Amino acid sequence: MFRNTPFLALLRKEINQILRNKQLLFLLIIPPIVQLMLYGFALNPDVQNLKLGVIDYANVYESRELVSALTENGIFVAQSPPLSEADLGQQVETGKLNVGVVIPPEFPRRFAAGDAEIQVLIDAVNANTAGIINGYISQIMLQYNRRLETAQTTLPVQSQVLFLYNPGLTSSWFFIPGVMGLVLTLIGTIVSAIAVVKEKDVGTLEQLLMTPSAAWEILLAKIVPLFVLLLGDVLLALTLGRLIFGVPFRGSFLLFMLLSGCYLFVSISIGTLLGTIYQYQQQVVLTTFFINMPMVETSGAIAPVESMPPFFRILSLLNPMRHYIAIVRGILLKGAGLDVLWLHVLALVLFAIVLLTISIRKFRSQLL
Repeated sequence: MFRNTPFLALLRKEINQILRNKQLLFLLIIPPIVQLMLYGFALNPDVQNLKLGVIDYANVYESRELVSALTENGIFVAQSPPLSEADLGQQVETGKLNVGVVIPPEFPRRFAAGDAEIQVLIDAVNANTAGIINGYISQIMLQYNRRLETAQTTLPVQSQVLFLYNPGLTSSWFFIPGVMGLVLTLIGTIVSAIAVVKEKDVGTLEQLLMTPSAAWEILLAKIVPLFVLLLGDVLLALTLGRLIFGVPFRGSFLLFMLLSGCYLFVSISIGTLLGTIYQYQQQVVLTTFFINMPMVETSGAIAPVESMPPFFRILSLLNPMRHYIAIVRGILLKGAGLDVLWLHVLALVLFAIVLLTISIRKFRSQLL
């Protein structure tokens, strides 16, 4: 008798539909793998292999040592010497060089006097890269000047820096938790929205109205299979992060899965709400991208929240994805628990309750 309940009948129907839908299974498996691999390997804030052009008018021991100092760490790669300053400027302008250095002919005399200068041209079309290049050159010049000092001096104040939670400064450890939130947001909203709107698109919503099931049973039967499949995406992303990128797992696995499940309700609720508003799958897909992109950009998944203008930092507090990514990074990298993450957990739970309630009511009104 328990087997023949309307809810279980609807649940079996949804599971069979999902298993027959090869495109949906492809969407749940392949895109998460591709996105994790792409972002994990491609996104790297470190700037390397910068093309360097040098015009050395002095051509003395000290100037050659300076050029060697610029290229010895592998960040700057010396290219063929430009023919002239005009040629150097043109190569920077056309993108053939990232950095151009001009060592003037009076460099030996000024060097002996202790006030030598060189000219550095940086392609600043990418402002972030230009700032990093400037920092690299400043550090290299500082080290070069220290090597030239003949007297050994001790600085009055020295610092001892310890890198916590990511001692190797591995950039993928920052990006992978963010990509996990990105994947669950994109896949969760699109898949759940399509699952709802497909009933209207193919004309089976009227058949559901004729069943003895309540509105909450119809919606729950749609949510449960998607929820289980998306939990599989969570485990898939976690496994790829551990095996391929070496992302540590220092916290509670149970807490991680519970809060990931909570966030899945958020993404599913957003998709369900969109599915009740629109009639066609094309409309839903376009709208999910319009909603998801601002969520991704203000979540801290790709760029730190601290680098945003004050208005967007405050606005990002209304983004559930920001709270989930903070939770994932806290659990994976820091081993943090509820005593540290409780504010993010509270915000995430509130978002899940509010969005799920709104989507249920909207879906119920559609069935009435």
